[in-house]
Amino acid sequence: MQALDEYDKKLLQLMQVNNKMTAQELGDLINLSASAVQRRLSRLRENRIIEADVSIISPSVLGLTITCIVDIILEDGNSKALENFKASMRKCTEVMQCYFVTGTYDFVIIVNANDMQHYESFAKKWLMDNQNVKHFYTHVIMDKVKVGYNLTI
Repeated sequence: MQALDEYDKKLLQLMQVNNKMTAQELGDLINLSASAVQRRLSRLRENRIIEADVSIISPSVLGLTITCIVDIILEDGNSKALENFKASMRKCTEVMQCYFVTGTYDFVIIVNANDMQHYESFAKKWLMDNQNVKHFYTHVIMDKVKVGYNLTI
């Protein structure tokens, strides 16, 4: 992978704040032509330095008023069991993020639900009824103090 120069770093910083800026607007801010900005952005996307261009939708708009962090311990930690659990989490629409972690737990997931009844249904289907889930611990989010994806460049 090609090293990032100062222009790339400036572009990435700006794109994290507002990825709707035009190449001309970005170029004006960092002293590059619009075509140079477009070439750089194409390269950054092709090299997966920019992984995605997305809009983050408020869960509340869809009636998702509960967010939970769930710590999960599996009964069996062999590679097949781990892959099966990962595959099940990828299929589950309530799971926004799933992390295979070190330490006390095997997985940490972030779950959105309409209400506690919805979360209970999720937990029964995907965790309680999963023979390989030994224990899970749920933390209900009371306040989103800081949520972000911007990296310091």
